[in-house]
Amino acid sequence: MKRITKILTLSAALLVVSAQVSYAGNDQRRGAAGATQLLINPWAKSSGWGGVNFANVRGLDAIYSNVAGLAFSNNFEFAYSATMLYGGRSGLMGAASVNTFGLSVRLFESGVLGAYVMSTGFGEIDVTTYDSPEAGTNGTFSPSFMNINIAYAHSFTRSIHGGVVFKVVSESTDNVSASGLAIDAGIQYVTGAEDELKFGISLKNWGPSFGYDGPGHSLTMVNYSGNDFTVETRSADMELPTCLNIGLSYDFLLPSWDQRITIAGSFTSNAFLRDIYTLGVEYSLLNLVELRCAYNIQPGLWNNDAATANSGFCAGGSVNVPLSKKEGSTTGLSIDYSFRTSYNMRGTHAFGASFHF
Repeated sequence: MKRITKILTLSAALLVVSAQVSYAGNDQRRGAAGATQLLINPWAKSSGWGGVNFANVRGLDAIYSNVAGLAFSNNFEFAYSATMLYGGRSGLMGAASVNTFGLSVRLFESGVLGAYVMSTGFGEIDVTTYDSPEAGTNGTFSPSFMNINIAYAHSFTRSIHGGVVFKVVSESTDNVSASGLAIDAGIQYVTGAEDELKFGISLKNWGPSFGYDGPGHSLTMVNYSGNDFTVETRSADMELPTCLNIGLSYDFLLPSWDQRITIAGSFTSNAFLRDIYTLGVEYSLLNLVELRCAYNIQPGLWNNDAATANSGFCAGGSVNVPLSKKEGSTTGLSIDYSFRTSYNMRGTHAFGASFHF
């Protein structure tokens, strides 16, 4: 009973904060958040489903979508994913790419500890200045974004699971940098004779604002007396892109060939972007092959006024390779791919692989 009370209290807290998130989102605040790389799903499996699986996401992918799903992880899991943003090296963003490494370990029967590091790079960018605006004459610089995520998920009962994520956000160039902290929290509820009905809610990227600092904010000038003096400017603090996600999924289990068809829907309330509605479906055959697709819907999408680059259709697939012949063994390798259409840009491709036992 005490556990149920704690869970209900946490759910109520999430709903209270969600009301604040929904109220904060207005047209005057659209696009005003910083650290928006926190909204990029780096995992090939869940990104191919448009992030609709807040209710049924499992494994390391859950640390991004809904950390409660980490509670379903195996004893050990290691994963890597590479994402080419908007076409990668051949796209409009030059060499924009995301590389992600993750690891999870089951500490005891009901608790799992996980972590992943997400690094975003933009390649070499030409330096231009007021006095020398021509590209290629002043060298280059390479911005670097990195997110470090440490998560813990716990199974309170057979049906109720929850978790929390602590994030460190770092952004830097040659002469300025910024760092901040954020927290995620999530809950999943599973019910049905075959656990076919699932509900999930997660609050993401909640934390204090932060700003840039470094020598790039200083400017040396000469006054009328011929003396040098340095002027320092201050960077305005940027708020985190807080969002609330609610998802629901249902599994249709077919006994022949161990088939499964999952239909899922989700709603995302963004504090600094338009709200997003997502519908998706996944098909599984013999637990060896999985195919999935989804559609992200947001106001203005069909009027050529999308607020995010990755909007509309997305799809992906996974191949699960068992590595042990022992009955009941969970040792295996999963290979994943996803594609997301991009508004006015080339599509985003992601490739990933995970090993678990």
